[in-house]
Amino acid sequence: MPSPHPAAWAGAIEQALKGALILPENRCFTLVRRPEGMPVDADFALVTQDAPELQDGQFLLRNHYASLDPAMRGWMDDKPSYFPPIPLGHPIPASTIGVVAASRNDDFPVGSWVAGFGAIEEYTLHRKGSGRKIDRGLLPVVTNYLSIASGVGPTAYFALLDIGKPLAGETVLVTGAAGAVGSLVGQIAKLKGCRTVGIAGGARKCERLLRDYGYDAAIDYKGKSPEELVAAIREAAPDGVDIQFENVGGAILDAGLMTLNDKARVVLCGLISQYNCDPLPTKNLWQLIVKGARIEGFILTQYISRLGEAVPELTSWVREGKLRIDEHIEEGIENALPAFLKLFEGTNDGKMILKLV
Repeated sequence: MPSPHPAAWAGAIEQALKGALILPENRCFTLVRRPEGMPVDADFALVTQDAPELQDGQFLLRNHYASLDPAMRGWMDDKPSYFPPIPLGHPIPASTIGVVAASRNDDFPVGSWVAGFGAIEEYTLHRKGSGRKIDRGLLPVVTNYLSIASGVGPTAYFALLDIGKPLAGETVLVTGAAGAVGSLVGQIAKLKGCRTVGIAGGARKCERLLRDYGYDAAIDYKGKSPEELVAAIREAAPDGVDIQFENVGGAILDAGLMTLNDKARVVLCGLISQYNCDPLPTKNLWQLIVKGARIEGFILTQYISRLGEAVPELTSWVREGKLRIDEHIEEGIENALPAFLKLFEGTNDGKMILKLV
């Protein structure tokens, strides 16, 4: 699968934010107010927008599925980030897959399945250079193009392998281990010969870590004091932690830092516990000094030009049965907010996707 060019990615983002939209009777899930804390209904509006005339080189995509990701919460704030703040009144940007409904671009004929960066809306107008045709037969189900072959798969792949640099026999601690990224990180670490310890919330999720994702040990953080959580990690990883793959932050990050080995690597992929509140100070960063360890943040936009390295291997692992990807699909654009909030409530079972058709 060819890698999207960085300029195409940037152009797609610009298009999504400008709201270059789409046919009459196109329903769009728009941001109308900056959320304070957890988003609520009043922060959004489901509206109908008119479409511009289709120009040469453009095509109209009927979105069938949209990806819902925790990072979207940061885009809703008017704060500096890797992604421009969503302008008020504009649709929420999202990766989507769908079928070309109208086209003035010979490379994207009507009926083609396409993955692209658009928005939570029924139709998206794509300009020349945005979107890529997809082969429905390459992966078990077409929605895998929003999971293993979109942001989630390459994030797990590059963050673990490029930043964590796992070696066979090392111990990898994954927080948010039952989530879309965490579940893949644990499996990839096992493929690389590592011992894996996952932290998740609740007995049901911990059971999934062991049964579905092959973790060697699972820890339920719920009901544990910081000291009890540290003790549980040390029991599950008696030889210490070589790589901490962090998706959660807060007290869970702090607990993991107390179990690091010398020269350990902390991969900072997400801080989902902090996205809807003022971040709490991390108390145990001093352990990086004590252990001579390092911490490094990960952002997928720095790896766009290398997607062609990750996606073929990830899809090969899926087809060979070496990698399991779970998806949680909710239906209806009118359910965009409750589906999105499941990510922060921890009630989703796999990659969260919204079905629009």
